[in-house]
Amino acid sequence: MQFSEQWLRHFVDPGIDSEALGQLMTMAGLEVEEMNPVGGVFHSVVVGQILSTEKHPDADRLKVCQVDAGQDAPLQIVCGAPNAEAGMKVPCALVGASLPGFEIKKAKLRGVASHGMLCSARELGISDEHGGLYPLPDDAPVGTDVRQLLGLDDTVYVIKLTPNRADCLSLAGVAREVAALTDMALTMPDLSPVAPSIDDRRPIVLDAPAACPRFCGRIIRGVDARATTPEWMVRRLERSGIRAISALVDITNYVMLELGQPLHAYDNNRLDGAVHARMAQPGEKLLLLNEQEIDLADGTLVIADETRVLGMAGIMGGEESGISLDTRDVFLEAAYFAPDAIAGRAREYGFGSDASHRFERGVDFALSLVAIERASALILEICGGQAGPVVQAEVADHLPSRPAVTLRPARARRVMGIDLSDDQMASLLGRVHLDVVRDGDVLRVTPPSYRFDIEIEEDLVEELTRLYGYDNIPAPAPQGHLAMLDRPEARRDPWQVKRLIADRDYQEVVTYSFIEEAWEKDFCGNADPIRLANPIASQMNVMRSSLIPGLIGVLQTNRKRQNPRVRVFETGRCFRKAADGTPVAGYDQPVRVGLLAAAGVAAEQWGVAHRNVDFYDIKGDLEALFLPRVLAFEAAEHPALHPGRSARVLCDGKPIGYLGEIHPKWVQKYDLGTAPVVCEVDIQALLAADLPVYSPISRLPAVVRDMALVVENGVAAAAMLSALKAAAPAIVRDIQLFDVYQGKGVDPDKKSLAFRVLMQDTQRTLEDAEVEAAVATLIGCATTRFNAALRA
Repeated sequence: MQFSEQWLRHFVDPGIDSEALGQLMTMAGLEVEEMNPVGGVFHSVVVGQILSTEKHPDADRLKVCQVDAGQDAPLQIVCGAPNAEAGMKVPCALVGASLPGFEIKKAKLRGVASHGMLCSARELGISDEHGGLYPLPDDAPVGTDVRQLLGLDDTVYVIKLTPNRADCLSLAGVAREVAALTDMALTMPDLSPVAPSIDDRRPIVLDAPAACPRFCGRIIRGVDARATTPEWMVRRLERSGIRAISALVDITNYVMLELGQPLHAYDNNRLDGAVHARMAQPGEKLLLLNEQEIDLADGTLVIADETRVLGMAGIMGGEESGISLDTRDVFLEAAYFAPDAIAGRAREYGFGSDASHRFERGVDFALSLVAIERASALILEICGGQAGPVVQAEVADHLPSRPAVTLRPARARRVMGIDLSDDQMASLLGRVHLDVVRDGDVLRVTPPSYRFDIEIEEDLVEELTRLYGYDNIPAPAPQGHLAMLDRPEARRDPWQVKRLIADRDYQEVVTYSFIEEAWEKDFCGNADPIRLANPIASQMNVMRSSLIPGLIGVLQTNRKRQNPRVRVFETGRCFRKAADGTPVAGYDQPVRVGLLAAAGVAAEQWGVAHRNVDFYDIKGDLEALFLPRVLAFEAAEHPALHPGRSARVLCDGKPIGYLGEIHPKWVQKYDLGTAPVVCEVDIQALLAADLPVYSPISRLPAVVRDMALVVENGVAAAAMLSALKAAAPAIVRDIQLFDVYQGKGVDPDKKSLAFRVLMQDTQRTLEDAEVEAAVATLIGCATTRFNAALRA
């Protein structure tokens, strides 16, 4: 919303300067984005009339002008403007005048003396136009100060309104706010009804009353469409960002800016029969005023006569029924259109308008009759003519209602933190024309027709706070009692987990929760993902059920930037449809941790031989994160992983995730270079931490025995190790697998698993017999459970 300060001060003139006025509006919620002076800083520029022009004797493009500037004698001024002609009135800068960027002095141009300067709009800082002299009105008094004549001691405000304050999309609306904030009187323009002098009427039919419950129309005959728009109106329109076109169009735009009610004028002689407000019919087209022809879609509200569509209701009129300079009879329209019927329609057709901007936010439904009377009075004043009576069609049941809103003063004081009395609240609300009635301990507040934004008690609390002044509210230091929360030792928080992972040389990344559908199918084997109804991009249309696709995307990006070594991790929520019978309603949303490593185990350096990361490197990182808890791994397949180099991760016997190398076909398809290794586990398993348990340190020596057991190739080393630990006597402290061998001396269908057994007692030295017995027990378990034999 853009407007002139001088125009605003015609409605209300608070005793504050431009800067303070802008600050006042901003603090009241009408944010002032820009404050621009109308003209540049200059002085000693007066109205001058060119008496004569002669060609400069030594320059083809210069003219020697004799100018009457209200001085004792005409001034000789050399000018290069192509439009300088005898008789025209232009701004004349006298000797000693100051213009934006320079001063005027006596000078000689190609040998001819020049006593001043004739100015263009750019030289005065009015606009960027510099193609010629700035023409002044023919009736401008010679010698008058140009700043005063053009009203250049003015400021243009550009305010940014929130969508709920459509009532301030007019000078009257902004003035109401300023008057309320400063407790000043509000002066409205003359809105008296125009007495009809003819009885011409045109019927109005509301075929879509829910979308258009009120429509006013009036015929005005004998207008002069070629009449000149008054200078004061042109000035106000231009400073509001609207170009002057013709008197009739300018008047409708002026009333829209002044009161907030969009209007439209039709050439009455181009209309056939009654005017209808109805929905578009299949196959209808419309040539708009902007010369764009559109196919009207179903659900588009239009204004039509008996034979054709006249315009898009509340958006833009049609070219075939529009007024021209030859128009003699006008049909003037002012209507109320429901916001839901207008909202978004203009954008569907690829354009917008000032009218649609207002109607889709909400226009005062009681303003139609007032606005048509105001526009009629201006048309009769400027263009002449005779006005008929206003014809109004209305369906009251579809007009908005303004029910009273209950305000509890005690609650308002508690929410605002301001000790306002009930009388003060009633006074503040009364300033913005809210009807306040006391009802016991509460106030019943009825908003006016133009306040669409006041519906609940919180709206009134906000209104009180705004009117009281945000900068008047004290800001005491907050007070509160902090209690130390219990932090169980057996639980880690996510930040601790992230720090542990970062200590393993991983960098954290954050990827989108929505991914490409092909990724979900390839890396998760999910043919029925959760699809987004309104994705932010066509390639990000489903919710992820795993972190692996996002990590692969990060690797892809690094590969394209020639960064081969990547070690990243992410913690985030995944999304999957809940299985039948699960306690989760709708969607399961577990939080998981994902790790990815690619290329070298360590950054390239002279002290460590280069080696690409493998399954066991990531397995070691994962086991380190879970210490002192012990993980188990079992061969398993996953859609994203190499079938022979992947495993399911188990903790306390429960599966918590997967670990493995990316499948070769995905490495090739997504151009990943060397195959990365990834793992993904539920974060809940990582957050649990075993409590430390004291174990006495023995002062006695430990006994170590190695045993190599030959088993079938299909026997899992992890299963065998778990069984040995379960069968171990009390003196066995630890059993570790330290070698797997296949080759010379071992049957090709078998393998040798070498275990190191650590035995120790804290109270005594172990005897050979009990050591041998313990080893025999372990060998017996391996023989019985896995048909193992000691390697020769």
